Amino acid sequence: MTLETTPTVLIVPGLRDHVAEHWQTLLELKLPKAVSVPPLEHDKLSCAARVAALDQALAKITGPVILVAHSAGVMITVHWAQRHKRPIQGALLATPADLERPLPDGYPAFDALTVNGWVPCPRVPLPFPSIVGASRNDPLAQFERVAELAADWGSRLVDLGEVGHLNPVAGYGPWPQAETLISELA
Repeated sequence: MTLETTPTVLIVPGLRDHVAEHWQTLLELKLPKAVSVPPLEHDKLSCAARVAALDQALAKITGPVILVAHSAGVMITVHWAQRHKRPIQGALLATPADLERPLPDGYPAFDALTVNGWVPCPRVPLPFPSIVGASRNDPLAQFERVAELAADWGSRLVDLGEVGHLNPVAGYGPWPQAETLISELA
């Protein structure tokens, strides 16, 4: 595979945007062709604004793309896929947050998520290959709910074990398995 045909990895962060110690941030720095959806300055809780930011980031990329989304970034990705037709080579969708259920303290309230267009979550097959990584002890989504979403999206489900929300709070900076899963989509 030449550099021209090597897919660009586009990182789709969740609602907390870019966290220095997060595996997505570290992955972007490590991979030769990786960029990230830039943080929003306004309408940070708006699903439509997040989807538009993803679409704008994609518009700057020529050639094949693999999306690497985490948490609410997964929901941004599935909402984007319902509204846009750009070809995507594949997507790694890691520990999606279940925004159809109340989240723990410190996260946006269910009513705020509903008003900002996050609910309901699209439940139709994605138009590209995808892998959903699910945690057995994620405080933001039960494994069974994530398995249902993966089935609805036509995604391959990967049981990640007990990795919490796969973020620095759960003990994750680097997450080497991401590169293995991305290579399966390349």
